[in-house]
Amino acid sequence: MTDTKNHAPEIGRLEGRVFRPASLAELSEAIELAFDYRGDITVELKSGDQVTGYVFNRTATGEQPTIELFPATSNGTLTIPFSEVATIAFTGEDTATGKSWETWVAKKDSDRQREVDRVAADAKARGHL
Repeated sequence: MTDTKNHAPEIGRLEGRVFRPASLAELSEAIELAFDYRGDITVELKSGDQVTGYVFNRTATGEQPTIELFPATSNGTLTIPFSEVATIAFTGEDTATGKSWETWVAKKDSDRQREVDRVAADAKARGHL
């Protein structure tokens, strides 16, 4: 029996993808994607250790480019030199998945309509309408 299901992540989605950069340029690109990602990533170091956390900063220039993250398992921050990164996996749920400008506008319109209805009901209760 052949499995015909597509198990690859949706096109354009990073969640579930793993990057194994072959050059500094590819690593820099993967780190930029990780910085923009709104979920945890798992960094596998060249030592074999793994660190999971949320990327909050990166410094791609200078003598030793670094990535900074909030580790998922401890308080504080962790700074990892680019030179120690072997892979970057987008392991956490992207909290922005499925959320778009249109969704935000629809929610705001709904919130505004509820406020209008509340104010109208309040004015009617006071006899102003």
